[in-house]
Amino acid sequence: MAGQIVETEPGGAKEAVERSTEELFINREISWLEFNWRVLHEALDERTPLMERLKFIAIVDSNLDEFFMKRVGGLKRQAAAGVQVHNADGRSPQSLLNEIRRVVLRMVDEERRCLLDVLLPRLRRLGFNLQTYDQLSSKDRQYVVDYFRRWIFPVLTPLGVDPGHPFPFLSNLSLSLAVRLTTEEDGYERFARVKIPSNLPRWVPLTTPMQWIPIEQIIQNHLEDLFPGMIVNEAHPFRITRNAELERNEEEADDLLDLIAEELRHRRFAPTVRLEVAQQMSPTLLGWLQSALSLEDEDIYPVPGPLKLSDLMELTSVSLPEQKYAPAVIVTHPRLRELDNEDTEKDIFQIIREGDFLVHHPYQSFQTSVLKFLEAAADDPKTLAIKQTLYRTAKNSPIVQALVRASNNGKQVAVLVEIKARFDEANNIEWVKVLENAGVHVTYGLVGLKTHSKIILVVREDDDGLRSYCHIGTGNYHTDTARLYTDLGLFTCNPEIGQDVVHLFNYLTGHSRFKDYKRLLVAPVNMRERFIEMIDREIATHSTRKQGHIIAKMNSLEDTSIIKRLYRASQAGVRIDLIVRGFCCLRPGVPGLSENIHITSIIGRFLEHARIFYFRNGGKEEYYIGSADWMHRNLDYRVEAVTPVLRGDLQRQLRQILDSNLRDQRQTWDLQPDGSYVQRTCAADDPGVQAALMAPPTAVVKKRHK
Repeated sequence: MAGQIVETEPGGAKEAVERSTEELFINREISWLEFNWRVLHEALDERTPLMERLKFIAIVDSNLDEFFMKRVGGLKRQAAAGVQVHNADGRSPQSLLNEIRRVVLRMVDEERRCLLDVLLPRLRRLGFNLQTYDQLSSKDRQYVVDYFRRWIFPVLTPLGVDPGHPFPFLSNLSLSLAVRLTTEEDGYERFARVKIPSNLPRWVPLTTPMQWIPIEQIIQNHLEDLFPGMIVNEAHPFRITRNAELERNEEEADDLLDLIAEELRHRRFAPTVRLEVAQQMSPTLLGWLQSALSLEDEDIYPVPGPLKLSDLMELTSVSLPEQKYAPAVIVTHPRLRELDNEDTEKDIFQIIREGDFLVHHPYQSFQTSVLKFLEAAADDPKTLAIKQTLYRTAKNSPIVQALVRASNNGKQVAVLVEIKARFDEANNIEWVKVLENAGVHVTYGLVGLKTHSKIILVVREDDDGLRSYCHIGTGNYHTDTARLYTDLGLFTCNPEIGQDVVHLFNYLTGHSRFKDYKRLLVAPVNMRERFIEMIDREIATHSTRKQGHIIAKMNSLEDTSIIKRLYRASQAGVRIDLIVRGFCCLRPGVPGLSENIHITSIIGRFLEHARIFYFRNGGKEEYYIGSADWMHRNLDYRVEAVTPVLRGDLQRQLRQILDSNLRDQRQTWDLQPDGSYVQRTCAADDPGVQAALMAPPTAVVKKRHK
């Protein structure tokens, strides 16, 4: 395998270390699977409440669906094209596909063992029961018969397969029954497919509260009504996963909106990358499916128990409070609490003028900070213009409603809606239509780039002239995920930051090629260069003062240039602490390469989503927050924005967050040089960093948003 050279300059003397690519980098796909193991561990962990463990089972299954659509699909295309080296770690696509299958089969077995042998039996003792058809009481069985005839039978369409009836189209991730039939007259074997209706409840409630049966089991046990005169030999559930990693040529497109809409249509017919089948399906029925779908043996995943466990999330809203996390206490930011006083003469703009402040979600309310800022701007007579980026947002989004109201109130409103946001394309296209119909100036993104930055700009005519008010965040403007993801946002009217944001929106909506940002790090303009400069600066200052230190918190770390620079800093003696929730391709703790690098991952109740970057800078400390991970795509193929945090009190707030993350013993995993993770141990009463950051019950809680 080809070697890589990592140059170092400890003490001014040049050294060269030759290492193979496998020694330098952890494979991205394998590291992602390690991340999903950590998520699964929350379901296996006895300290996690039972209903929350059920949620984590659903999340693990949903994560695997996305992994196969995004990553496995791309690998299969590369393998078919004869690609021999996949990425920086030097492994071939086919070897990765083999390893992925081995790991996923083991993961699915562990997931199902946890669900079927541990969680469901324990929940059954609490009155929560997911029944099989054979377990139904006579009362429930009669109820199910009536339910089938009234609600299910009329919408079913059995599709036989024979020379006159070709194999039907299968929707991505939809659930179906494969049926093997014979007739009494000739005994000739026939096959059929019955799609499970997606517009009916997956878990059909029974006559007793908190009792359900999967809809596919009801259909399985009433197939004689669908195939009268036939003998049903067997019927089992199956589902397919299609490749979502499709190639597009944006340069040749006449209209980006039409291009994405066409891609969504093509995605419906994309190649199948996985077939999940009930474990008890016979070789005959499985062979028919495999032949009809033109799949290899390695594409087939036999599954014990129900398929599509992501649907379990629907059941986790039941009333079992003692088996759930304590309700989250979400408070209004201290600087914004006086706005709840009806007698105050202040508005949110005056509070921002009094000094920058940070909001930390979900511990501090998104509704009483970010949403309040946008709604205030929409109704404020002094506001002239509002500009915003939207990557993902909620259905029935109050963010979009505020932007529409602002336009109706005569504000100039410009919104960049990123219609290429993966799996949110259709939703974002609908928001484009809503905003355009309200007279909002909408752009869809830049050719060849995704706009991932999280920025709001409000231009206001204050008494002393025009002023730019900004919110720069780490997370989406999504009211639902703001309660589930940890994110940060900076409110500021700093003139230099405001001017940079104005230039950034000119880049997004016009043809500006502005590059001289004074404060912001903007990808793909200057962000990579500035981060590398700051890492090199730590190397230089450490060579004289021996105090170089870098702390970075992010979702994922994959960019090879950044990783090599961090290796160089480690070899120079710089201390590096990285908090990387998801996959990480850097190997920490390797003698002679990365012994000064320590990497942790925090998995818990909330999804750690904030990006924070700290550089000691010889004592003149610098802190940054923003939307970008240290990934090739973020630095080179996305429009990202990272802002400095300049006030000393806010820097101390960020340091407290970082230090509490680094000290945590309850929810933290340490990355080992071989790519595996080891969970830390703690006292039984240690609540963990996320619970510790939760405000005490005596704190001022946000008002219910109207």
